[in-house]
Amino acid sequence: MADTNDVVELILQDHRRMEDLFRQMRSVEADREGALREFSDLLVAHALAEESEVYPALKRYKNIDDEEVEHGEDEHEEGNEALLALLQVDEVGSDMWDEKLEELVEAVTHHADEEERTILNGARENVAMERREELGVAFLRERERQLQAGCGSVDNVRKIVES
Repeated sequence: MADTNDVVELILQDHRRMEDLFRQMRSVEADREGALREFSDLLVAHALAEESEVYPALKRYKNIDDEEVEHGEDEHEEGNEALLALLQVDEVGSDMWDEKLEELVEAVTHHADEEERTILNGARENVAMERREELGVAFLRERERQLQAGCGSVDNVRKIVES
């Protein structure tokens, strides 16, 4: 998927993949459970990698609003809570599942849109490409480490939400 190390482009690629997975989770013809498993892993790994590797570095730039970065972290918490609620629904495709899916879509879409307009545009304008590529390598490394650890399991998401 990644043919770049630019952290901005890598984050955008993850956002587009999440949108694809939302479409699959809404489709009665798709493997909704499989899409949810992939989505859960991706969302958690993506957020943890942003929080450990990208957000702290971006806070050092005076033209990137620290409050927006901190708000992004708060929105990660909201996304994790919505994800946990969906993961805890017993029957895929039930009315409750559809309801919790839409709450998750709303939380994640809102965050991705805001992050793209504020944090990522700020990074694109104020962070040199060389530094964005360094951050991209660190982001990918941490994201992959989280994916390998099964970060999207219901038990791990519950631990994240409760901490």
